[in-house]
Amino acid sequence: MSNKKLTDGLPSRRSACPIAAALDLVGDKWSLLLIRDIGLFERHRNKDFQNAAETMPSNILADRLKRMTAYGLLEKRRYEERPPRYEYHLTRQGRELLPVLRELASWSERNLVGVKIPRRVKARAGGTGSD
Repeated sequence: MSNKKLTDGLPSRRSACPIAAALDLVGDKWSLLLIRDIGLFERHRNKDFQNAAETMPSNILADRLKRMTAYGLLEKRRYEERPPRYEYHLTRQGRELLPVLRELASWSERNLVGVKIPRRVKARAGGTGSD
């Protein structure tokens, strides 16, 4: 496994703070939801992302997929030639965000009313789910 760090196509940083640097990449309200959908819910195609509960606008979806691919968090794989259609998969760096998402989900479930982690996500994380 390579320890190569992300370098190309990244936005300028506000500071050398690691949290601020990560937020510069995925701190908008949509990027981590795409990481969630791909890594936890096994959604890979445009139509899958558009059917998510959060109803991401198609122009924002296209922009985030393009940016996150350029950042090295996602890789684009063609699954149909005509018309050309693509699936998106997490790179190593993208997969390394999954434990962060699981912790964020656990925090939300413990501290926010009306939040519940889906059983399939808990099962993958080694817990037990209720729905």
